[in-house]
Amino acid sequence: MSNKLAALLFILGLALLVLGGKLFVWGAEDISRRFKVSRFLMGATILSICTTLPEVVVSARAAVQENSGLAYGNALGSVICNASLIAGAIIVLNPAKVKQETFSRGTAFFFIAGFFYAAMAWTAGRFDRWVGIVLLIIFAVFEIVLVLYMNKNHENLTTAPSHKDAEKVPEKPKKKTRILKPHEAIGILIVGATAIAIGARLLVNNGTIVAKALGVPDSVIGLTMVALGTSLPELITAIQSRIKGIDELWIGNIVGANVLNLVLVCGLAITISPFGVPAGRTIGGINASLVVDIPLMLLAMAVLCLPSLFKGKVMRWQGILLLCLYVAFNVYQFVF
Repeated sequence: MSNKLAALLFILGLALLVLGGKLFVWGAEDISRRFKVSRFLMGATILSICTTLPEVVVSARAAVQENSGLAYGNALGSVICNASLIAGAIIVLNPAKVKQETFSRGTAFFFIAGFFYAAMAWTAGRFDRWVGIVLLIIFAVFEIVLVLYMNKNHENLTTAPSHKDAEKVPEKPKKKTRILKPHEAIGILIVGATAIAIGARLLVNNGTIVAKALGVPDSVIGLTMVALGTSLPELITAIQSRIKGIDELWIGNIVGANVLNLVLVCGLAITISPFGVPAGRTIGGINASLVVDIPLMLLAMAVLCLPSLFKGKVMRWQGILLLCLYVAFNVYQFVF
């Protein structure tokens, strides 16, 4: 296949990812309004699973093909991209409030999974199959906890609120829109899932061809180019949610998607084909991924989540710092 054709197919893959992401935003917002559930929880569960499908497909295919550098780099790079570039850009443009009670659940699961993942990388230097199984178990527990809380939240919203709780009821949409019929919402989700799956396949196959032609290592391809491409659904979700004034939806999606990048994307890839931390450049004789990629992933999520847990909102200075981290990360990947 020629490099020009590969580049065109890569662009087509990105377009399909964007389309799939937009459809999922539409469907998720409709479900949220129909069943009156917290939009943060909707973003952290159904929407995050949907928008993480590109990472799942890309990393699973890479694992089957024993391309550990791409599987590893795509998951970590997606977390960094989601937290620092996407969240950072939206926060700079529009700081938003968060509900600490719901926000804390996603944050707690991320750092439980994140420190476990980091501990395996730092101590063993590889990820055995049992590590992947543990991550998948954490994924199952995460979804169960959020679904149970969602049910409780639904019960609270569908009963008549007391005067004391009146302020807790989500605000009515500013613009009245038609709620889709169940079969319409399901159809939109299926079409979106299909577009995402096809787009992810085109993106990873042709993006790899183009990048390799330019002499870019697999781990760098996964950490930057492919990670950015597979994060497009989260980007589209964030933009669409911000346009509609539904900040909780995109914040929940970012946090939920980053949890899933570790527990589902990494867990599935490791379970399919265990691998070691890709060896590339070194810093002071130590694998650079152990002292740059993993710490930056944890730092980006700490900057995004921890101040917000105490203040109940994401602030503009967080967005500026997150964007600076993303720029520095890419300068390091391609310059040094």
